[in-house]
Amino acid sequence: MPRRLTLADAVHHAREALAGGEAVVSVAVLSSVAAHGPAAGERISVWANRHEGTLGDLNLDEAALRIARTALAESDRPATHEIAGCTFYVEPHRAPPELVIVGAGHVARPLCRTGAMLGFRVTVLDDRPEFATRERFPEADEVRPARFDDPFRDVRIGRGTYLVLVTRGHKYDFEALRDVLHRPELPAYVGMIGSRRRTRAALEALAREGVSGDRLKTVHAPIGLHLGGETPEEIALAIAAEIVMVRRGGTGQPLRDRERVAERWVRSGG
Repeated sequence: MPRRLTLADAVHHAREALAGGEAVVSVAVLSSVAAHGPAAGERISVWANRHEGTLGDLNLDEAALRIARTALAESDRPATHEIAGCTFYVEPHRAPPELVIVGAGHVARPLCRTGAMLGFRVTVLDDRPEFATRERFPEADEVRPARFDDPFRDVRIGRGTYLVLVTRGHKYDFEALRDVLHRPELPAYVGMIGSRRRTRAALEALAREGVSGDRLKTVHAPIGLHLGGETPEEIALAIAAEIVMVRRGGTGQPLRDRERVAERWVRSGG
């Protein structure tokens, strides 16, 4: 029989996940009306391929595991579930997504603010000490000096990273893009600012270096959704919108065109 999990154990697992470890779901019994049901406070911690703890009943454990793994795949929000006379509290714990902005110029400032507002843990990198400052980026979790010949030294770039390349020069964007595309594990998103001509030149150069077409197609360049924006704030909004679209599986299509409410109403005669 698996050992019962204490509240301290569950809190420890949650804190590990929030600090950047593997995502975990806590499942706790709030109440039970069954005669021999589990006591309130019984709990298990569930990861993608393992779990710890027991509710004291194999069938309830299996039900809780199914609910928890669905939450792992589909939700960031806590919820309650009723099964076999028991009320479960199900709470996912995962590290916030990482937004790494390479370049600390005019677009980076509003993008940092927007990223923080959207719940990202924001890191800003630049090779200019006067630009990479806490005063310019108060909402960032980290502001780091960087060398663009080794842009991600001591910076973790993984599957949960959203990477934006907006340096002061196309050469530096290209060096950062080259670095990340040669890594074994690609980020969740990589976008590079620049014109169509510069984007094409960069991708052609990387193809000549042996970067596969499949990898090149993952790059969002020119970066952002087409909103017609011109100011740094409008460009940052277009970039943030594309990141949300990629993260949440959206299409970028206007909801008016997708739902066609007015068109259907007019066609039906009102």
